[in-house]
Amino acid sequence: MFLSPRHAEIIQMAKDHGRVLVEDLATHFNVTPQTIRKDLNDLCDQRLLTRVHGGALFPSGIENMEYEARRKIAAEEKEAIGRAAARLIPDNASLFINIGTTTEAVSKALLDHNGLMVITNNINVANRMRIYPSIEVVIAGGVVRGSDGGVVGEAAVDFIRQFKVDYAVIGASAIDHDGALLDFDFREVKVAQAIIANARHVILVSDQTKFERTAPVRIGHLSQVNTFITDRCDIPSVRRICEETEVRLIETALG
Repeated sequence: MFLSPRHAEIIQMAKDHGRVLVEDLATHFNVTPQTIRKDLNDLCDQRLLTRVHGGALFPSGIENMEYEARRKIAAEEKEAIGRAAARLIPDNASLFINIGTTTEAVSKALLDHNGLMVITNNINVANRMRIYPSIEVVIAGGVVRGSDGGVVGEAAVDFIRQFKVDYAVIGASAIDHDGALLDFDFREVKVAQAIIANARHVILVSDQTKFERTAPVRIGHLSQVNTFITDRCDIPSVRRICEETEVRLIETALG
């Protein structure tokens, strides 16, 4: 398959960052937005990218993109989501925080809280919170994924089942328009399912790019959470599910 130098660079940028935007690419290559739109359409026709409003995504299929690339996608939106989630959690609460770059943003926003007990299968979360004496960190045992510091496997599931906590903060790699919460690693999904089952209030945190992705393993359904925090939800079916199942929807982009 022949790719022009510009097409090859666009593919690499999408792979590195997860997402590319028309306006950014037009500035980078010093061409018109119309030229970039044609480039993206050509690359999407070849199934090298996935077209979304305003740009394109590096395609997700059966494998997730690299951790650093995921961390950079919608970074500001994730920070806002993290702050919104932290506002829902009072001092002296117990909570699960699972694997994910958005859940890590929540952990960052919780650092000013007092008296928290945080149980996590995310080494990055544990490492960030461990130095704060007002927060007790409990980390699950199991298999450590070298790619992102997630702890997975049956040992982690058994560990999580020992607790019943006030809150769970969970993420998802993709959210289908029928409300299915999806991920890539069945071992991670088993831990997430145990977290949902052992929390009194489940908070799903996910930016709107997750509506544009797919993943093969089912975590559960949107109706199983109590609160869904995103930057923006423009998917009518998802909004309807939240209304019909009394899931509180918080959109940070709307203030």
